[in-house]
Formats: sequence, structure tokens, C-alpha cells
Amino acid sequence: MRRADRLFLLIHALRGRRSALTAQRLAETLAVSLRTVYRDVADLQRSGVPIEGEAGVGYMLRKGSDIPPLMFTADELEALVVGTRFVRAFGGVRLGREAAAALLKIEAVLPPELRERSERTRIFAPEVDRLENSGLIDDLHAAVTSAQVLRMRYRDNDARASERDIEPLCLAFWGGSWTLGAWCRLRADFRNFRPDRIVDYSPTGETFVESRERGLAAYLRAAKALRNP
Repeated sequence: MRRADRLFLLIHALRGRRSALTAQRLAETLAVSLRTVYRDVADLQRSGVPIEGEAGVGYMLRKGSDIPPLMFTADELEALVVGTRFVRAFGGVRLGREAAAALLKIEAVLPPELRERSERTRIFAPEVDRLENSGLIDDLHAAVTSAQVLRMRYRDNDARASERDIEPLCLAFWGGSWTLGAWCRLRADFRNFRPDRIVDYSPTGETFVESRERGLAAYLRAAKALRNP
């Protein structure tokens, strides 16, 4: 994260709060060290940002520095909080980090009663050690986004391994497992791959251009035809 972005998020995290926000929570949300938080706060204070508080106690913006609250209903806010928790748990490292940062911006400008509601929701998605934390989903997502051809070794249902080049088109989450939708050059057809069966993978350095016959729209049409024969 760029330092300018980090300072922006830090200020937004403190806006509209009636109680101090600890440096520890800021550090966890911004994925930086406590020392970095202390240094950033000190730099902001020296530049004239009216931050009050101290290390070990917490920080808040001086009254009068608020911005108008976002117009969320309590149920809308709870949906955002729960959605963020699921993204943090299942969306991979990068999206999880950005979801937490987005929620921090939202909570920073909420009136106290809605912020308290966001903290009381009892739907959780624990961040335990799982496939999404390995970086694999992030890598596959990056390959989809950049249209990068991947070479991988893949195990089928019978644990037989094969090597194939694929054109990754999308990722789908099925409430417990991911699939990677792709054009498989070995089979000359669309295939769904389970990330947990990928033995190893690497970019080939080649990019692909989606066509009418081999792009995402064609993949979705084929998937729909299989569901509705």
C-alpha cells in the first residue's frame, strides 16, 4: 500500500468516532507495524491534522473534523459487515485486505448508533488456515484479470496427474470450494478446475485474447447448457 493511501485510510478511520481507536487496531487493519502507525500519526499531527491521543491509549480526531455520515440503514450496514467478513475469509489475501480497508472507511463516517450495530452482528466467517490464505486464489485471480496463460499439473478425480496449458476465464465460489473456469488447450474445450487439485502452476509469459468461441460469454453459455440439457 502506498504511504499516501495509508495516511488517507488512517484519517478516515478516526473520523466521526466518539471513542479513541487503538494503534493496535489501526496496525491490524492497515497491515503495518505499530511503529509505522505511531510514525504516521506523528507525521499527520505535525502537518496540522487535529489528531488527539497518544501511544498506549488511542487516537481520535478533534471535534469539528467530522464528515457527514453515509446513509445506510441498519440492515444494509450489517450486510456490508457480513460480506466483508466473508471476503476476508474466502476471497484471498489481497481482496481480504482491501475489504477490511473499505469497511474501515465506511465505519469511520457512521453515526455512533450504526457503528455499534456493525460491531454487534453475530454472523462470523472465521479466518482460519485454509486454501485462500496460501496465495493461490490471488495468483489465479491475477491470471484471470491479466489474461495470462497458465501451465499447470493437475490431478483428476482418480488422482491421475496431467500437464496442460489453460486460458483462465473466471473464478467461482460455491460456498465451500472454488472452481477455476478456463479454456483447456489440451482438451480443446472448456473445463472447470478445482484449485486444491492443482499440483503446481506457473505463467507461460503468453497472454490470450478472448474470442466469441473461447471467451467468458461462451464459457457461461456452455455451463448453462450443461445445467439445462
